[in-house]
Amino acid sequence: MLDNIIDLSHFNASPDFSTLKSNGVVGVIHKATQGGQWTDPTYAARKTAALNAGLYWGAYHFGDGRDVATQVKHFLSVAAGTTLLVLDVEENTSGPSMTLTQAEQFVTQVQAATGHWPGLYCGSYLKQILTNVHSTVLINCWLWYADYEKTPAPAFPPIWPIWTMWQYTDAGCPCNNAFACDRDRFNGSMPSLMKLFGAS
Repeated sequence: MLDNIIDLSHFNASPDFSTLKSNGVVGVIHKATQGGQWTDPTYAARKTAALNAGLYWGAYHFGDGRDVATQVKHFLSVAAGTTLLVLDVEENTSGPSMTLTQAEQFVTQVQAATGHWPGLYCGSYLKQILTNVHSTVLINCWLWYADYEKTPAPAFPPIWPIWTMWQYTDAGCPCNNAFACDRDRFNGSMPSLMKLFGAS
């Protein structure tokens, strides 16, 4: 298990990506979009800075309950050129939440457009709407699960045979706690992690 990924959004203070790399971070997954129109204002500049520092880069979209095709088009336009793509399915406190059917439509449309299934970030909300669901197209997506309990592994939905990434804290940073960020563990080897980010 590797502990060398962080994830960020505009809510996080500006990171020093070179310092992060020197403290063992190898990859960043950053919020790119939400819904059909909103773009994280820090995404583009941070992508350039992270890549210049030699870090791997991924992008995630916070899904909501509005038109799926519009959301997919918006996300892919902002995250163009990025291999590691993720759909974030969690309860939306500022509007309609994405339903299970909409999440299935989203990942299917991303796969059709890119040739790859995106990752799926989730926590208790998706676990709840998957209650009594035994088959879903979402199992084609690699699982990134949020669980802050101090356990050896995340308590992820049982329809997945294995988890790929585990967000285990939102208050850690590998550079002397200079700023708070989410930390993520990868359930695999470094070559497998590089492949996930599309790195050679």
